[in-house]
Amino acid sequence: MHPNAILLEARQLYNVSDRLDSLAGQHPLVSEALITISGSVRNTATLLEVLVATKMAPLSGLDPANA
Repeated sequence: MHPNAILLEARQLYNVSDRLDSLAGQHPLVSEALITISGSVRNTATLLEVLVATKMAPLSGLDPANA
């Protein structure tokens, strides 16, 4: 898999995390669980970015923080 493809997947995971956080505010009965899951998804996205930064060289023009 190309490094930029991994960074794009990390961005998608950040989006999922944001949506789960939003849902947590709308569903008090499961908000704690959603926030926990959201944090795990966000951590996974960060780990993917670290993996790319340390093991693969992304193509220029795509910043991992803005993938």
